[in-house]
Amino acid sequence: MNRSIFVFVFVGILMACSRSVTRVNPDQQIDLSGRWNDSDSRMVAEKMVSDLLSSDKFKDYTKTLNKKPAIIVGLIKNKTSEHIDADNYVKKIELAIYNSNIADLVESDSFRDKLRQERADQQDFASSASAAQWGKEAGANLMLFGEMTSETDVYNRKRVVNYVTTLFLTDMETNKRVWYGQQEIKKFIKD
Repeated sequence: MNRSIFVFVFVGILMACSRSVTRVNPDQQIDLSGRWNDSDSRMVAEKMVSDLLSSDKFKDYTKTLNKKPAIIVGLIKNKTSEHIDADNYVKKIELAIYNSNIADLVESDSFRDKLRQERADQQDFASSASAAQWGKEAGANLMLFGEMTSETDVYNRKRVVNYVTTLFLTDMETNKRVWYGQQEIKKFIKD
């Protein structure tokens, strides 16, 4: 009899400690910790790219260029106190630029290096009719880069975190800034 009570209690404890997982829409905003998360990355990337592409200075630059500009997304530094996957954030920005159809997207340096290595390999191992040719890469007209910072204010069991993303779009030939944008997200967290 003692054994059956023990099994019953053990199964009850296991059931109480079991984890439940539910699939949710990736666009649904879920904020568990108050830290920077996927929703923040998506919202800021889409808003900043929208602001960039609709800005008068960008439109003037495009008119002067007389063609669709090519943009390369450079380094976006994470200067916050949190671990933020900047590469994931950069990919969201690249996706927003690519989907805009207002500007072309040029591959970043790490991808270009891989493409160049493949192109070099093709010169030795692929037929001349199918090998990619050298000297036909599209150069970028503009480079987008920036930084992410945060400020935290704490009192008792309350915290306010203000995330600031600042991006710069710069002309590759003249080093002139074509666009300068900033987006903030402020979070109030009560423990």
